[in-house]
Amino acid sequence: LEALNNNKNEPQFVEAGSWLNDLRADAVGDDSGVQFIIIGGGDEYQRIDDIKKTNAMYVLPINFPKAYDVENPFHASKVSLEDMKHWNQAPSNLKVFADNNIPFALTMYKTKSPKEFHANLLKAITYGLDKTKALEALTTVPARMLGKNTVGNLNNGSYANFLIVSGDIFEKDATIYEHWIQGKKNTFEDMNIVAINGSYDLTVAGKKYNLNIKGKPSKPSLEIKQDSTKLKGKITYENNWVNIYFSESDQQDFIRLLGRVSDNSNLSGKAILANGNESVWYASKQNETGNNKEGTKKSEATDKNEPEVLPVSYPNTAYGWTVKPKQEDMLIKNTTVWTNEANGILKNTDVLIKNGKIVKIGNNLPAGNAKVIDGTGKHLTAGIIDEHSHIAASSINEGGHNSSAEVSIQDVVDPTDIDIYRSLAGGVTTIQILHGSANPIGGQSALIKLKWGGNADDMLIDNAPKFIKFALGENVKQSNWNSYSRFPQTRMGVEQLYVDYFTRAKAYDAKKKSGLPYRKDLEMETIAEILNKERFISCHSYVQSEINMLMKVAEQFNFNVNTFTHILEGYKVADKMKEHGVGGSTFSDWWAYKYEVNDAIPYNGAIMHNVGVTVAFNSDDSEMIRRLNQEAAKAVKYGGVSEEEAMKFVTLNPAKLLHLDNQVGSIKVGKDADVVLWSGHPLSVYSKAEKTIIEGTVYFDLEKDKMLRQQIKKERNQLINMMLKEKNGGGATQSPRKMKKQHVHCDFEGDLH
Repeated sequence: LEALNNNKNEPQFVEAGSWLNDLRADAVGDDSGVQFIIIGGGDEYQRIDDIKKTNAMYVLPINFPKAYDVENPFHASKVSLEDMKHWNQAPSNLKVFADNNIPFALTMYKTKSPKEFHANLLKAITYGLDKTKALEALTTVPARMLGKNTVGNLNNGSYANFLIVSGDIFEKDATIYEHWIQGKKNTFEDMNIVAINGSYDLTVAGKKYNLNIKGKPSKPSLEIKQDSTKLKGKITYENNWVNIYFSESDQQDFIRLLGRVSDNSNLSGKAILANGNESVWYASKQNETGNNKEGTKKSEATDKNEPEVLPVSYPNTAYGWTVKPKQEDMLIKNTTVWTNEANGILKNTDVLIKNGKIVKIGNNLPAGNAKVIDGTGKHLTAGIIDEHSHIAASSINEGGHNSSAEVSIQDVVDPTDIDIYRSLAGGVTTIQILHGSANPIGGQSALIKLKWGGNADDMLIDNAPKFIKFALGENVKQSNWNSYSRFPQTRMGVEQLYVDYFTRAKAYDAKKKSGLPYRKDLEMETIAEILNKERFISCHSYVQSEINMLMKVAEQFNFNVNTFTHILEGYKVADKMKEHGVGGSTFSDWWAYKYEVNDAIPYNGAIMHNVGVTVAFNSDDSEMIRRLNQEAAKAVKYGGVSEEEAMKFVTLNPAKLLHLDNQVGSIKVGKDADVVLWSGHPLSVYSKAEKTIIEGTVYFDLEKDKMLRQQIKKERNQLINMMLKEKNGGGATQSPRKMKKQHVHCDFEGDLH
């Protein structure tokens, strides 16, 4: 800390590596009172408005991805649209920064060589990067980042650090003659040698050829063609004398050309033909972008050939919005409304939504200026709420310690996760993203609404109740992966750990409240919030003995456990749960997937419900979350729960467990307009969510989804053709990558990594 404080005024760089981590890094800096200089990842164009709000300077790599080898249709199918689009759009990243006046410097980091860096910089210019901005990114901006005004410029008093170049440094064939560093000259090419690079129309004894000279003036190379036939030849160039020889075929002798160069526009001299006769030769330079005597401007020459860049979507993946959905006033008419309130299920009823709220429920309601949606033959329910989810997060577990109460899922919400859209298609509107179950005391959770296309902050519920993940059983004592690296290793150790931490937090909180000096401890702050009933526990649990144990520990410290999640032996202790005041968020019919689940039964939810426990069904799985309405229906099959009460298992009851039932979970005047319009009975396996609405904004529409699928096919085909063209033009390609993500839930070891 002392070293950190002593260097606080020095420029501080943080490597983020992606636009999402850029925003996280800036938040860390803001929390610490530091404005970081952020080393980005090259994908910031996807959320440039959010990037600009950081007010940070950026260091940007230009390691643009190669095209994928998509000749094989099966291999092409393995490349995600997201990766294809990034290949197409990444070279425009620098232009987007420049257009938004965000200061940036360039780095060779993550490029293989100076040659690749140079080629990619020229590519960025063809994608619209202004040359002046490019030069600033290599000179004045990095100097400003380092707080140095004596480098990066040619002002009086600055160090004599400069380049002497044959012409525009950002042209492909530009030659660096000299590089001066603090007044010391480093010579790379003799400035007195006239540069002859370029394409020429060559005439030798009346015959026409095409001549292209490339490379450094001191070591040029040539390509010579007669019509479309490539000929063999070589070139040497020294002291402004050029010597060229070539052969029109393998059987013929060489034609030799010798000439004195006086300028770089035209070449001429003496020719010795293949038969030994002498003649003359003349090479007239062709008009070339930025390299001809007329000085054609880049903008005039290349505008016609500027690469086609697909528009960014939000998120920049499949099913992203090119235009973000907007909140609307709407009237859903003549539908069956599952209110989850005392008036039950209402048939042929209208629901009026204004400004994101439910404002009227009744018959024959006037629409006014609201959009009318015909609900005839359909069913309207509150949006589905998942109390236990692990989607939409960049990481889930921090398992290196037995308590990670100081970490927060809010810091790693990933708004680009396709599972958000898939969940919306299943009628889900709100979820709790829980930390994993690697440790007895896990991290803080995030309560979000699935506002697809927004950023992480858009999704977080304002002033949401505070929750934390606890866990019991096999996972936390590490019996499933044979690790003996930390305490606890037994179930009795788990109990003692809780007692130890609550005792420490109680002492910490008492000292804090006493007014005496204390050292702030984020872990103790969080656990003290539990003791003060300001933060609620959602506890991963299975075995009745441990469930009973944690309730007794909580009562010892004068608070209640809020929710036992999984709770597959809840039916054994339902009466004790009701007495304690804890809810149960369980699976509908999972059992026997590991030893401590062997006593699970599918009647668990119904038994707890009948005793009076608030019961929810959760997913804990990125696939099951898409059909929680069908999971709710299993409560009807296993235990005879009524259809209306079963629907509450995935709507009102999880809202109660999350202390959000004053906002969501039922269709009631004044609540958020988080509703789902189903094609039929919401508990039927045949019904589909036709519209999923959050606060009056349609985030999933079945008809729109069909259009998006066609758009995805069109974009994929367009990008595949671009990549095939790139490969056929000699461009480098890479093999298609395998799927990067796996579906996990907190009882599989997979999500611990």
